[in-house]
Amino acid sequence: MEGEIVNRVAQSTLINFDLEQYYDQSPRIQIDIKDQLFNELVLREKDFRAFVKDHNWEDYKNKNVAVHCSVDAIVPTWAYMLLSSALEPYAKNFVFGDLSHLENHLFQQALSKIDLAEYKNEKVIIKGCGKFPVPEYAYVEITRLLSPVVSSLMYGEACSAVPIYKKAKSK
Repeated sequence: MEGEIVNRVAQSTLINFDLEQYYDQSPRIQIDIKDQLFNELVLREKDFRAFVKDHNWEDYKNKNVAVHCSVDAIVPTWAYMLLSSALEPYAKNFVFGDLSHLENHLFQQALSKIDLAEYKNEKVIIKGCGKFPVPEYAYVEITRLLSPVVSSLMYGEACSAVPIYKKAKSK
């Protein structure tokens, strides 16, 4: 039939890759060592050890935790190690850094488990917008992972994709 509307997007072999599927929905929380410093300047070992001993670590059960210090203070490395030791039995994940470091870490963990063979020589489009806050890090990381294996990589929606990478044709 002449003039028939054909949905070329539906007929394409594009693989849609949605980074939101890799978003860990567990709660996020941060521990700011600033709150344990004397005058927000100095960490007193005795006071800090008492905090770690008496703190209710159950509050961190199955949560993703960022551990950092938001003020310019000299915090000894062992203080972060002590917090890590206390968090380990409870937290789902924990990292040194702020919440953005935590977000990047969670995506790095999730994306490292992808079977890249599934995408070998495929045309892949990375979905853009969504309801979860996917950091730029995740887009850069998935591009790094997929570029060596796909035939082409795009960003956005099939009807208005932005080309990112296309494998050179073999001679």
